[in-house]
Amino acid sequence: MYEERFVKRLTLRMQKGVSARDMSLSIGQSESYINKIENGVALPSMSVFFYICQYFGITPGQFFQDGMSCPQALASTLEDLNDLTPTQLEHVRSIIKDIKG
Repeated sequence: MYEERFVKRLTLRMQKGVSARDMSLSIGQSESYINKIENGVALPSMSVFFYICQYFGITPGQFFQDGMSCPQALASTLEDLNDLTPTQLEHVRSIIKDIKG
């Protein structure tokens, strides 16, 4: 069950527009490492899992959060929001509510 969810989440690399080979090498693994995970042949160790999260720019919790289709964009947006004043945050909230309808 968790293996399938993990493999499904690795599709985040496609949002980044990166090949399995490039991602494997970027996290310090053999060029076929991500392919092995995606094909159900292997699972990463905890330390490699943390490298994968770092590669995507998300937390381990965000990696497994169902329903979050763009965790990288959300994480980046949250960082930006953290720098706003309370008044600016209220403006952003109003815009979001307006967009959602």
